[in-house]
Amino acid sequence: MTTPPRIAIIGGGPAGLLCARVLQGHGFRPVVYDADAAVDARDPGGTLDLHADSGQIALEDAGLMAAFRTSARVEGQAKSRRDHHGTVLAEFVPAEGDEAAPEIDRGLLRTMLYEHLAPGTVHWGHKLRAATPVGGGVHELEFADGTRAEADLVIGADGAWSAVRRLLTDAVPQYLGVQFLDARFDDVDTRHPEVAAIVGAGHMFSTDGDGRAVIVQRNSNGVVRGYVAFRAELDWHVAAGVDVTDREEVRSFLLKEFGEWSAVMRPLLTDNDGDYVQRSFWALPAPLTWDHVPGLTLIGDAAHLMAPFGGHGTNLALLDGAELAHAIAKEHSLDDAVARYEATMFPRSGPLAERANTALTRFFATTSPDAPHLPPDHAQEHEDYRTRAAEYRRARAERDR
Repeated sequence: MTTPPRIAIIGGGPAGLLCARVLQGHGFRPVVYDADAAVDARDPGGTLDLHADSGQIALEDAGLMAAFRTSARVEGQAKSRRDHHGTVLAEFVPAEGDEAAPEIDRGLLRTMLYEHLAPGTVHWGHKLRAATPVGGGVHELEFADGTRAEADLVIGADGAWSAVRRLLTDAVPQYLGVQFLDARFDDVDTRHPEVAAIVGAGHMFSTDGDGRAVIVQRNSNGVVRGYVAFRAELDWHVAAGVDVTDREEVRSFLLKEFGEWSAVMRPLLTDNDGDYVQRSFWALPAPLTWDHVPGLTLIGDAAHLMAPFGGHGTNLALLDGAELAHAIAKEHSLDDAVARYEATMFPRSGPLAERANTALTRFFATTSPDAPHLPPDHAQEHEDYRTRAAEYRRARAERDR
């Protein structure tokens, strides 16, 4: 490209920030617009694992693996499964040197990415109101505060309810029928030793085989985030007469809903610090594709929102951002770059989204607690991450020769 293109990234989550970082490494000057007032303006959620075959490759491309390792928790890869009586059914402890999927807090990841961008890259407090084509693939952007800008390429990294996606496809997220109540335990080893013992160094999940589950994960700084999950209608709290902002009302509901769970497991339901945060799970139709529209594309959840099972969402988002940035640097036109990126992204994300959505449905189905799909073989999973990472690098090296 002889003239530096004007690239606007809508959304300052992991996908958008990583894309901007790699673009800057190639000499471009993208602008990121995000509706949040600041990088830490809202609760980003709990922890996530970055896979060797996707998220870690993207961070490596961005020159951020050293920074990642300073905040990541290798020991957080440990996993256990219990039944609803507290009996340990399976455990996984990562082998020495296993860094296939270290954990990092979502907030730490977002802050790390933001701090490694050129000053002024992110325009906070900019919620996209409209993107209007003005010819030649150029779009005029209008933000809620009245400001306007033009871009030769608009990258939708604006998540589940993407405004940019509406310009490419009529697809909208569908509710998956599962509710999570996010519960936080602070200074867990001192104040909640029974929770600390259950969660261990990484994370624990438990299901009763009748649509209810508890998932708890170690975060940084002595925090555990717990997810109390159950099948329910979207407005379950209305039908149940529960005010989700009233901690005691929620606890009373959970003690009834999880009435068959043992006393050993009940602290995970009721001993949290602070209020519960209600989260519902949605997914886009999978596989999802769209016809090319000049000047537009999507990355991350905007492109392939899926259930959290398998932990693919953020990993794919990071790899999307890196691959799109590389394509922009290598191709002769933005159209060619978007076509190259989407040709790889569509077949990669579609099957993973289908499997993740199916896994969530099966996990919350009425099923025997020792069903063969629970849990996955984590040692094999880690080996697969490493194998696919090596294959990815080999294929890229051959393609770039």
